[in-house]
Amino acid sequence: MEKQDVILSENIGESLSAAIGNVAHDRLFVLTDETTLKLCWPLVSELPCLAEAQMITIGATDENKTLESLSHVWTELQRGGATRHSLMLNLGGGMVTDLGGFAASTFKRGIAYINVPTTLLSMVDASVGGKTGINFGGLKNEIGVFNCARSVILDTTFLRTLDYENLASGYAEMLKHGLISNVETWAELMRFDLQQANYELLRTMVAKSVAVKERIVDEDPLEHGIRKALNLGHTVGHAFESLAMAENRTVLHGYAVAWGLVCELYLSVRHTGFPKDKLWQTLQFVKENYGKFSFDCKQYDRLYELMTHDKKNTAGVVNFTLLGEVGDIRINQTATREEIFDMLDFYREN
Repeated sequence: MEKQDVILSENIGESLSAAIGNVAHDRLFVLTDETTLKLCWPLVSELPCLAEAQMITIGATDENKTLESLSHVWTELQRGGATRHSLMLNLGGGMVTDLGGFAASTFKRGIAYINVPTTLLSMVDASVGGKTGINFGGLKNEIGVFNCARSVILDTTFLRTLDYENLASGYAEMLKHGLISNVETWAELMRFDLQQANYELLRTMVAKSVAVKERIVDEDPLEHGIRKALNLGHTVGHAFESLAMAENRTVLHGYAVAWGLVCELYLSVRHTGFPKDKLWQTLQFVKENYGKFSFDCKQYDRLYELMTHDKKNTAGVVNFTLLGEVGDIRINQTATREEIFDMLDFYREN
């Protein structure tokens, strides 16, 4: 998989102009959702490099990361005269970069695309690493391909458009990156005041977080081994997310990951000797900043079933990424149904 160019931008106009200019193209399309069309497009709409761009807009939130939205993007590309030599710019959060990347990767067997993530979640996670896709059959990211954007432009100016919930959602992936990195990075993340965000400090922390993901993706681009480290918190988190979606109480991805981190650190204590004090510190941070996901023991079977659909699994055995210590990654760990139910008990009781 071709390595993508990740640009930490201090001038969005210059960065965009250079990135677009580096890709020969006949037509330019910009994909937004309804929220980024309103809040983020005005920040770049007057740039000369986007003067000829054709706009495509889809519904906001993960509920629209669907086959229907994908079909709409394909249709608009076709109507706009897109060819194999066209270029698409995905301006938005993780849903836009995931779906837009998949649409570009499959239209006419693939056109070039650039990601301009506008949420913290998409900056540190979704837009970097080449994973694209949509939800399908009630399951997260069930259909997709690996295909890197030509460029990913990170400009933290967009973060000031976010409400608290979306800022916190992205921060959960940063917390995960800290846990799989080193104690110093994890401790810095635990000290950060999400309620009164320091955006200058956050900019440097975003750069560190993206560097963690880039290093792992470079080592294992197609997730055969160590890239599974990036799934810490996600086996349980995706199950929470899918259950919430099925019950029409959709939760933000990062919130589900934060709750999943607590659960999987509990398994790490039991299976791989993760320090209990660091579990409790992380649990307290998550409770204070993300609240708790509400479910009861009658839903354990459904949550377990959802975990069995995780893409890391082999032959239906639930596969986890766990930690022996901050930065001590243990991939391909398994747990019994009884242990998973104990984990869910722990989460509900704490």
